Amino acid sequence: MNDAMSLAERADALEHKMMRELDAIIVKSRLFNLADGDTSIPNGPALLAQNPGKHMLMGDDPRLPKMPERPTLMDFFKFRFGPANHLLQSARHAVRAGMDEKIVMACLVHDIGVIGFIRADHGYWGAQMVAPYVDDEVAWAIRGHQALRFYPDESVGYSYPESYIKNFGADYRPDPYIEEEYKRARDHKWYMTARLITVHDIYSFDPNVVVELEEFTDVIGRNFKQPKEGLGWDSSPSAHMWRTLNRPTRYL
Repeated sequence: MNDAMSLAERADALEHKMMRELDAIIVKSRLFNLADGDTSIPNGPALLAQNPGKHMLMGDDPRLPKMPERPTLMDFFKFRFGPANHLLQSARHAVRAGMDEKIVMACLVHDIGVIGFIRADHGYWGAQMVAPYVDDEVAWAIRGHQALRFYPDESVGYSYPESYIKNFGADYRPDPYIEEEYKRARDHKWYMTARLITVHDIYSFDPNVVVELEEFTDVIGRNFKQPKEGLGWDSSPSAHMWRTLNRPTRYL
C-alpha cells in the first residue's frame, strides 16, 4: 500500500493481504497476480525453455488443477479461488447467527471478486459475476457491501473495522463515489441484506479455524442456479469472467 492509493483501494488491498496470509497454498488466475502488478508467469522461463519457439496460447494451464468439463461453483472454490477461508468463515458466522440462507449465500460469495478476479472495486465485480445465478437481492447486496463496510450501523452492532483504523487511521474519509453509493444503499429496500454481509464479514481472520466447503452444499444447491453447460460455458453476461478464471492465458 502507498499514499497514492485511495481509502477504498487500501481497504481492498488490506483484505487481499489478510486473505493471502490465511492460506499458505494459493491457486489463482493470472488476473489475481495482475492486481498486484505482477506480470510474471509462474514457471514461465522453464516452460519456454522446454518449448522453444512456442508462444502464448489459450487453453488448459498445466500449472493449475484440471477443471471438470462443466465446472460448478464448488469446483471454482476448490480449484481456482485460492484463499477462500475468509468466505467460508463469514458464511459459517452467518449460519451460527441464524441468518436466512439468502444472507448465508451472499456471505459465501461476497468477496469472490477480490479472491478470484480483480482487487479494485471487488463488490461491483463480484456482483456481476454471480448476478445471473443468484437472487437479485443477493447480487445487489454484494455490490452494496463494498460501500457499507466504511460506515457503522449501531442498530445491528456494526462498527468501523478495527483493522481499518489500525492500518488507515481514525480520520478516514471514503472516496466521494463510495459516499454516494452508501447514501443510495442506505435508502434501498435491500439495505439490510447488504449490511448483514458486513456484520458477518470476518475482518480478523482466524488461521486456526477450518471450515469445509461441503458445509454449504445444500445452501449452494438451493440458492445458486448452476448452468447445465458449466460456469463459463453458458450464455450469461458474466460467462467470460468465469472462463477467464477457468482457462487463463498461458505461455507454451
